[in-house]
Amino acid sequence: MSKNIVVGLTGPIGSGKSAVAKIFCENGFKLIDADELAREITQKSSPVLKVLAENFGTDVINNDGTLNRLKLAQKAFKDKESTDALNAITHPAILALVKQNIADFFEKGESKVIYDAPLLFESKSDSLCDKVVCVIAKKQERISRVRLRDNMSEHDIKNRISAQHDDSFYIDKADYVIENNSTYSKLLENTLKVIEDICEVHDGAI
Repeated sequence: MSKNIVVGLTGPIGSGKSAVAKIFCENGFKLIDADELAREITQKSSPVLKVLAENFGTDVINNDGTLNRLKLAQKAFKDKESTDALNAITHPAILALVKQNIADFFEKGESKVIYDAPLLFESKSDSLCDKVVCVIAKKQERISRVRLRDNMSEHDIKNRISAQHDDSFYIDKADYVIENNSTYSKLLENTLKVIEDICEVHDGAI
């Protein structure tokens, strides 16, 4: 009988976590996305949104009461102190939702969950995971991907990157490392190997 397992997925911006998460989902895992949870806790009129405005300025709120994510990012990722302030506000609320989502999946009979979280270690969410996978890629490759994906300026992307840790931070803490500097077929091959090993080791554990 298959055991319940939670896999944490992390890595720096633009490394390709979403592509890896999709492969996991195509192979029996249910996804919990930290970015989606962050949107959930910052919905219009939410308590978290109010605290963000108090700490980063009312201009991070649009005229319609929704969060201006670009404006918040520009302020929150300009230096480490600002990034830490953002994380202190959002992490507790996100962690509570992660726990609830995991419990809900297992209650429904699902046995494999992957939690895609850029700040997995910083938020201490790795404590909820049986295994952790990190995805890394060369800096210039990451910049190109984010520019295409989010239509951000190179200046803003570099600010975001500089606010994150270098590759060694993720590599040293993860159980598995997936490099994403080549083709999708290579990424698929490497990810499937990781999935196979995780499931084999976990299902075989006593």
